[in-house]
Amino acid sequence: MVKDGNNGAAEFLPDRFDLDTLRRAAAGCEGCDLFRNATQAVFGEGPRRARFMLVGEQPGDREDREGRPFVGPAGRILDRGLEEAGIARDDVYLTNAVKHFSFVPRGKRRIHQKPTAAEIDACRPWLEAELSVVRPGVVVVLGATAARSLLGREFKVTRQRGEPVPLGDALAVATVHPSAVLRAPDRDEAYAGFLADLRAAAAV
Repeated sequence: MVKDGNNGAAEFLPDRFDLDTLRRAAAGCEGCDLFRNATQAVFGEGPRRARFMLVGEQPGDREDREGRPFVGPAGRILDRGLEEAGIARDDVYLTNAVKHFSFVPRGKRRIHQKPTAAEIDACRPWLEAELSVVRPGVVVVLGATAARSLLGREFKVTRQRGEPVPLGDALAVATVHPSAVLRAPDRDEAYAGFLADLRAAAAV
């Protein structure tokens, strides 16, 4: 294991980077306290050489239980948007900026809690490793947490959504997280904006 003395996930990274090795290593990550209450780490999935990498915030309740990203209600919105934007799922790698579910218990329910800046920073080595292996041409940044991780704290999704910006050797296009579409007062309007951003990414 790599030991660099920093807090966070870096010391849990394997010596060799491929998606299977990274996934197994992430299962044992204790780089922040979120691992204590989450069911499991939820690593990314998709082809090793996907043209598109989609980065969300964190696993939700269902993702945490099933161990796969975007299998809940937000995932259904995302699937619909990708299809209508002409982005094939077999050309998409799905992941999250934070790999463990952050929540607060409320009775028998587990209520999503936004990850802290420290938790986002702690988990960034996994995301950087995924980027280095997949090497996507386009990174679709879903929501403010993913934007904070990939594009910095000064980037504002509300101001810069749908505009391609450089991200290493790739171009990044930011949009809202699909869960924001589900929460919007006017869901049709929110979905139309989300779809327009996905179409902008598809056209890059």
